[in-house]
Amino acid sequence: MSASSPFHPGELEAQERAGGGSAGGGIRNFMVEQHRTFFEALPFVVVATVDRGWPMASLLAGKPGFVTAPDPHTLRIATEDPAQGAFVAGAPAGVLGIDLATRRRNRANGIVASAEAGTVVLDVRQSFGNCPQYIHVRDVQPALRSSRPVELLPRLDADARAAISAADTLFVASAAGIGEPEGGVDVSHRGGPRGFVRVEGQTLTIPDYRGNRYFNTLGNLVSNPRAALLFVDPEEGDLLHLQGTTEIVWDGPELRSFPAAERLWRFRVERACRKRAGLPLR
Repeated sequence: MSASSPFHPGELEAQERAGGGSAGGGIRNFMVEQHRTFFEALPFVVVATVDRGWPMASLLAGKPGFVTAPDPHTLRIATEDPAQGAFVAGAPAGVLGIDLATRRRNRANGIVASAEAGTVVLDVRQSFGNCPQYIHVRDVQPALRSSRPVELLPRLDADARAAISAADTLFVASAAGIGEPEGGVDVSHRGGPRGFVRVEGQTLTIPDYRGNRYFNTLGNLVSNPRAALLFVDPEEGDLLHLQGTTEIVWDGPELRSFPAAERLWRFRVERACRKRAGLPLR
């Protein structure tokens, strides 16, 4: 992380396009004690990686304590989840910890130090908290994971469109362009009223509400328009994974049809898959 700014050129451009950003004073190159104990108490984290040039968003779950932070620069994730295979030693990765009961969330971005059987170790290079806005309060309980196979979707089907239209929460993984100073991989939470994401055919339109003005996600999309979305059905445990290309709508009359939105971004689905009852939580 640069001594002058924690932001890469894409983030700085997004901040300028949006009329101003943040100095990033809350972004550190280590985890404070409060963030370390927070991660260790979670039953799941959302992770972002890159596979053959495409961001990926996955959810890893376990009993509280499956994530540990033995020192301010290290996150260890113990998991047998198949998503672990997305981690490659030396590659960038991002982790989002979110407690739905208390509406707390913290992020840790860095480099995969190792990815051996059963354990992923992240060398943390950026650590920061986010405000509780747009997080819907839920209690989380363990549940059985389905053994059903992953469904590859050549295009969004009726069930997928219904899941998107019913969602009040999504997770987005994005990655800065190759060679961006201070760039890396990031995963973020997006929330809103039920149905805040609009879907027409294979295109999703997502409102961007007021936030911390870091513009980590939109800055990455300025630099690299590829992204991944993860929708989770909290009652059935279904996981819907999407990969696609994005376009940011900075202003214009379309904004008026999305109350409180400051910007929009469109996501055109290129790849999709679904795992029914794939989450061991409800």
